[in-house]
Amino acid sequence: MEDSLNVFDEPLISCSEEPITGFYRDGCCNTSDGDIGSHTVCIQVTQEFLEYSRFRGNDLSTPMPDFGFPGLAEGDRWCLCASRWLEAFEQGMAPNVFLTRTHKRALDIIDLSKLKQHAVDIN
Repeated sequence: MEDSLNVFDEPLISCSEEPITGFYRDGCCNTSDGDIGSHTVCIQVTQEFLEYSRFRGNDLSTPMPDFGFPGLAEGDRWCLCASRWLEAFEQGMAPNVFLTRTHKRALDIIDLSKLKQHAVDIN
């Protein structure tokens, strides 16, 4: 696992314990080379984003109990793949982000300036 640091090179803060999130299901947006999707962006889920994601083929609102996934609802926090967030950003559908809870490896895919436009924890 990579160092648990956020985009400011500070200790990464937990994104969500309820529902439990993260590639490692540890509540944080931790990552490693095994995390092909780079689940590194801590978002605040919106209904608009859930609809966008479902349209793009990833239904995040429907529970999948066999996989321990409760389904997401507006207001939940979730570790999202950096490439999906960037795609949503480019389509004007990006959800807000928590930069102190977003892993610094997200910056390999997304410019910090773009993330800051949707940051809820620095303004």
